[in-house]
Amino acid sequence: FKEPPLLLGVLHPNTKLRQAERLFENQLLGPESITNIGDVMFTGTADGRVVKLENGEVETIARFGSGPCKTPDDEPACGRPLGIRAGPNGTLFVADAYKGLFEVNPWKREVKLLLSSEMPIEGKKMSFVNDLTVTRDGRKIYFTDSSSKWQRRDFLLLVMEGTDDGRLLEYDTMTKEVKVLLDQLRFPNGVQLSPAEDFVLVAETTMARIRRVYVSGLMNGGADLFVENMPGFPDNIRPSSSGGYWVGMSTIRPNPGFSMLDFLSERPFIKRMIFKLFSQETLMKFVPRYSLVLELSDSGAFRRSLHDPDGLVATYISEVHEHDGHLYLGSFASPFLCRLSLQSV
Repeated sequence: FKEPPLLLGVLHPNTKLRQAERLFENQLLGPESITNIGDVMFTGTADGRVVKLENGEVETIARFGSGPCKTPDDEPACGRPLGIRAGPNGTLFVADAYKGLFEVNPWKREVKLLLSSEMPIEGKKMSFVNDLTVTRDGRKIYFTDSSSKWQRRDFLLLVMEGTDDGRLLEYDTMTKEVKVLLDQLRFPNGVQLSPAEDFVLVAETTMARIRRVYVSGLMNGGADLFVENMPGFPDNIRPSSSGGYWVGMSTIRPNPGFSMLDFLSERPFIKRMIFKLFSQETLMKFVPRYSLVLELSDSGAFRRSLHDPDGLVATYISEVHEHDGHLYLGSFASPFLCRLSLQSV
């Protein structure tokens, strides 16, 4: 790792995220990713549900698994919907961490499995399907498998070990073909197609950077770094109305300050010891409750940052979904989602 960037200029700490309001508090847990069809919002929750949010009501429209969904150990049977997108025909495309890729008709409550996690891709299974982005015509889905070794319930072990077995893949809904576009990634997470659909951005969480992979045009097949040495560990990437991108940061790399992950990256022997001594729940307590949202320009420059330094209002942000003058903040762990008026920041 390079030394994290100083929190100066556009990164200067502020309290803008504290102006957000919490919605559906204690009615949904871990609304990781958010999408909308018109003014109806949809998200996936930690208890394995895809839900519709309309007129203040939370309504279950799909489940991909079964059984009790109380603890992380229930997740493989229960399912855990993560990335969610609206397709061109009024349906939703959903990535479930354990089950694979699905298409959901939220009006008829029909669920169609597109690609099962059971199916090995180029000889490797998918253990942690994470996020997805869909072409405007709905034909191609670009998605991440964060690891072929660790599952979502062990995400901290994946972070700590720094395993480089994640992949960016492409699924063709017409031919049903799957291609690996990029492999040997360290915790590939959020993905986002460019407005011209000529490249896909992929967040490489434990490397604190975003890669760019060209999927059409002269550069097709090429890849480069879009932004590196970010002030935190990036999760989902979503378009911003200014033509750039919103990035939810799962936690920050304080500078000045102490970043546990930066420290451990150079000391594998301490890492192994921590592995043996502490549970994931205990380790989560060491993760700073500092919430940070970044807006990037279309070329990857830091455009602005929104902060909640102690995570007083918005906590464990996974995604920023912009809709109708507001930012909707998803979270991998909070029992609510947040809404922030863009006019107020």
